[in-house]
Amino acid sequence: MRKILTTLCLFLAAVAAMPCTNLIVGKKASKDGSVIISYSSDSYGMFSSLYYKPAGKHVKGTMRQLYDYESSNYLGEIPEAEETYRVTGFLNEHQLSIMETTFGGRSELEGGLGIMDYGSLMYVALERCKTAREAILLIDELCQKYGYRSSGESFSIADKNEVWIMELIGKGKEEIGAVWVARRVPDDMICGHANHSRIRQFPLKDKENCLYSKDVISFARKKGYFDGKDKDFSFSAAYAPTDFGAQRYCEARVWSFFNKWAAEDMKPYLPYAMGEDINPETKQPVDGMPHEMPLWVKPKQLLSVQDVKDMMRDHYEGTPMDISTGLGGLPWNMPYRVTPLSYKVDGKEYFNERPISTVQSSAIYVAQMRDWLPDYIGGLLWFGNDDANMVALTPVYSCLESVPECYSSKLANATTFSFRNAYWMCNWVSNMVYYRYDLLFPELKAVRDKLEKDFNSVQDYMEKKAGEMSEAEGKKFLSDYSLRMAGMMMDEWMQLAQKLIVKYNDMCVKKVDENGDYILTPGGEPVSPLRPGYPEPYARKMVEESGDKYLVK
Repeated sequence: MRKILTTLCLFLAAVAAMPCTNLIVGKKASKDGSVIISYSSDSYGMFSSLYYKPAGKHVKGTMRQLYDYESSNYLGEIPEAEETYRVTGFLNEHQLSIMETTFGGRSELEGGLGIMDYGSLMYVALERCKTAREAILLIDELCQKYGYRSSGESFSIADKNEVWIMELIGKGKEEIGAVWVARRVPDDMICGHANHSRIRQFPLKDKENCLYSKDVISFARKKGYFDGKDKDFSFSAAYAPTDFGAQRYCEARVWSFFNKWAAEDMKPYLPYAMGEDINPETKQPVDGMPHEMPLWVKPKQLLSVQDVKDMMRDHYEGTPMDISTGLGGLPWNMPYRVTPLSYKVDGKEYFNERPISTVQSSAIYVAQMRDWLPDYIGGLLWFGNDDANMVALTPVYSCLESVPECYSSKLANATTFSFRNAYWMCNWVSNMVYYRYDLLFPELKAVRDKLEKDFNSVQDYMEKKAGEMSEAEGKKFLSDYSLRMAGMMMDEWMQLAQKLIVKYNDMCVKKVDENGDYILTPGGEPVSPLRPGYPEPYARKMVEESGDKYLVK
């Protein structure tokens, strides 16, 4: 156990900065033929706004400045392309989307020579590429030419026709560049990654569905990470060896996605997801248990965009890792755990579960790409600030002409609050809800679900109407619509915040009638409120702790 915990601590240090989740759905695995990818941008205390950069023409000699995705520190500059494309969040005007999760990998390869961090790779590729394949090759070119400085990364790279998972890691401080492999996810499959490298063996001669750096195997040999035959080479085993933490904190999230939607039974992989299949001494599977999940699986039914949104709200419900009950959830069964991920009691270290939905999410993205529609209609980003479970995702089209004020950084930042900023407005509400979850969350969920149902119900109509206009008029129509829906969400969230503080003030609950109106005395004052007290299971534990100290005599 000590060895497992030591490994766990090293793993947590490697991915503490950005513990994110990506879910992937191929176009033949989705209900309407969309290619879908999702991303939770998770980092403690991180402020997120919706990135926006308009298309541009640039004279030769113009330089493109680079800033670190996490710290915003200046990194350097590279020559700008003559033409760049509009980018909204992590989606561009040609329906190319790139999202990521950090897997860390071997620590000696982190912080390499050069000026490209993973965020710069994503944004520059979105600004310059139209397809996923173009983006993969450009990312390689940028790394080889300008160097890669971040730790290991998994990217979801999708366009309106196909989706790829690309894994990349630098070469440390002795060589410039990076080694990588990218695999096309079959159209009828679903996939995911969540802070652990998932590409193992890969076809060396299938250039249509697998791309990789020319030295991905030879570099591993040179560093002593691999000494077998080329056909047996595993990117994950060489550059990010699995351990208890990688499985329980990372692969478990992918398992939960597969467990809900895969056609095959995922229960045999549960010991792997829970980190139970590794012998801490030999590092080998125990009793022949399946040691690795498949990279992708076929779904038991076609998934909608809403299904993906809802999966981003997962807390392992209905699995052995379910955190919807227990002392860690406080009296009202909060399906979250206070940070950090691990804690010590009497010299022993323990850990909390880390599901897809987590308090440290600063923004959620679900990108939808559709090949049967013009790019300005087909490319759609569903966006929300804060944890996916606690927000309504609003539609943001790739033809956006300006960022909704509430999703910008004009009025707020990580240390400046504004009621007109979605990050702070949504966090204000969620932080009211967290600690009295069973009581308050139904109010939030009702507003969240109503908004998303409304957005979904008018999507076809709005897109059909835009398609009947000229391209310029259609773009403006969808851009204006995106701004209005963000504003509608903010209005609803302000009303929700006011309702929560009024109805649930001072740990009581004001009584309401069947219409939701407050019950008043003849004189116009609220009748005596409900005082829910502690739930019985929690009260019982309090008595077990205190004995007869508080017994009424």
